[in-house]
Amino acid sequence: MFGRTPRRGLRLVVIEVLKGAPMLKVLALNCTLKPEGASSTQVLLDQILAEMGSEVTHRCERVAALDIKPGVSSNEGDGDAWPALRREIVACDILLIGSPVWMGQPSSVAKRVLERMDAFLEETDEQGRTPAYGKVAAVAVVGNEDGAHHVSAELFQAMADVGFTVAAGGPSYWVGEAMGSKDYKDLKEPPETVRNATRMLCRNALHLARLLKEKPYPGYK
Repeated sequence: MFGRTPRRGLRLVVIEVLKGAPMLKVLALNCTLKPEGASSTQVLLDQILAEMGSEVTHRCERVAALDIKPGVSSNEGDGDAWPALRREIVACDILLIGSPVWMGQPSSVAKRVLERMDAFLEETDEQGRTPAYGKVAAVAVVGNEDGAHHVSAELFQAMADVGFTVAAGGPSYWVGEAMGSKDYKDLKEPPETVRNATRMLCRNALHLARLLKEKPYPGYK
């Protein structure tokens, strides 16, 4: 560590600790408006998941391809795909929401996800903790207009409201030239600033998720 070769005994201890640590689960939600096809949001999500590496198991859902009904309950009836997605959210340690910028706002698909998670506020356990307690919120944003900070602020605030915890540092995002023709998926490789933001997001989210897994919030009732 810090430029020095660790002693063999220390290295074995570190390996054993890592082996004994539970694998973190990451759920990424691609909130592009398109139910299929190329997606700049998916490109950035894939880069973030790759950066997290072998420390996690992950799953990515394209929300627009699911029939998520409007509403603020955990089940809006026949055909509603939310209950199955909700189970994945409740099972994860880190929820990563990716959204494009549309008219300076998160996509309507991302807002649908937030609206459905509002039901968490009425689904607390005996200690007053919602199903999102102990889970980390992470955000990725792409677009061809200004608004990445506004989008991430809306997503982070709503997720914190229902019980998620936000790690230090903020989102990973890219915004191209306003009304420009180049999308994030058109780049041959991410700019260094985006690489750094992605690296920071991953390190901090993983660190916080491990802490919360080892020592959950106590609740207040």
